[in-house]
Amino acid sequence: GKNNRMYRRRERGFTLVELLLVLVILALIGGFVLPNLIGTGEKAKVRAASSAIGRISLSVDNFYLDTGNIPSSLEEMVNEPPGLTGWNGPYMKNSLLTDPWNKPYVYQAPGEHGDYDISALGAHGQVGGDGNNADINSWD
Repeated sequence: GKNNRMYRRRERGFTLVELLLVLVILALIGGFVLPNLIGTGEKAKVRAASSAIGRISLSVDNFYLDTGNIPSSLEEMVNEPPGLTGWNGPYMKNSLLTDPWNKPYVYQAPGEHGDYDISALGAHGQVGGDGNNADINSWD
C-alpha cells in the first residue's frame, strides 16, 4: 500500500535538501582545508629559497677560492666566463639560478651587505613584503 510507495520513492535518489546539505558541508571543509594547504606550500618555498641561497653562497666562495675573483653574475657559476683563470666549475646547477617562484635570484657584487648579496623576492616577486612575500636574503 502506501508505505510501499513511499519506500520506493526514497529508493530513487537523494532529495534536493540532502544534496544541498552535502554541498554545504563540502564547501565548509574546503574553506578550512585549502587555505592551510596553500599556506604550507608557500612556507616550504620560503624554506627552499633560504637553503638554496646558502648553497649559492658556498658556491660563490668556492669560485672565489679557485679564481681569486667574486663572480660578477650567477651565470658565471654555471658557464665559464672567457679569460678567467682557475675556473673549475660548474660551481652549481643551472636550476639554482631561479628561485622556487621561477624568478631569478637577485645577485649583486659587490654587495651592500657583504662582498656579494644574494636574495629571493618571495611569492610576489617584488622588494620588501612580509610573510610569504618577504625577501629571503643571504645577509639575514
